[in-house]
Amino acid sequence: MVDIYVGQENTHWVLHEKLLCYRSRFFRNIFYNKEGSKNHVYGLPDDDDEPFRLFVGWLYSDAIPHPKEEKDLSPLFDLYLMAEKWEIKKLILDVLDAVRRWYHDTNTWPGLRRVQYIYSNTELESPMRQLLVQCVARMLVVGDKGIPSHWENALRKNGQLAVDIIMTVQKWHVDPEGVPDARDEPVEPIVEEAEQKVEERKDREDDADEGANQMKTNGVDHEEENGEQEEEEEEEES
Repeated sequence: MVDIYVGQENTHWVLHEKLLCYRSRFFRNIFYNKEGSKNHVYGLPDDDDEPFRLFVGWLYSDAIPHPKEEKDLSPLFDLYLMAEKWEIKKLILDVLDAVRRWYHDTNTWPGLRRVQYIYSNTELESPMRQLLVQCVARMLVVGDKGIPSHWENALRKNGQLAVDIIMTVQKWHVDPEGVPDARDEPVEPIVEEAEQKVEERKDREDDADEGANQMKTNGVDHEEENGEQEEEEEEEES
């Protein structure tokens, strides 16, 4: 048996050494060093208890609980990061499939916050990155509501995410006949769309300026009211 201490609270877990080392090359290197001596204690201060609890459950049952709510995906994503760090291919596959099934069964798409979290904690070749970006690419391309503003802002700031989406779309090998060719179309619609975007941007800027001026006006009025109230109080005292 080996002793694992997890998180800032040093939650203590006692696990079967052979099973743990069989599943993970990372732990084999920890508990069996090159000199042949054995270590039976290891700490994981930067990991959280909940995803590690899921890991222990998977270690002994070879199963991952299906998330019931979107918030249940949080420990699953952390479990996935553990699987990558500890080089456990079977766990990587199982978590990927659990996440895939969740979005499939709920007919939803990965949110921006989830995608940003994975991009911040994985490398370019990460399978979870690939799964999420493939989902997002379909959502953005075939969606009938256009690109949501928060996604538009994120794509402007995160060039790698934008490139990954384009590369994903390229892999679809879309029928060219189904894709508009700007070389064959009149240019007037392009100009009209550009003008419309300019007008929309100006409207947003005007609304923002109006809101800022209103806040300033309210602040001045509030100060004047306070000043008048103070003068009245001084007159009453005198």
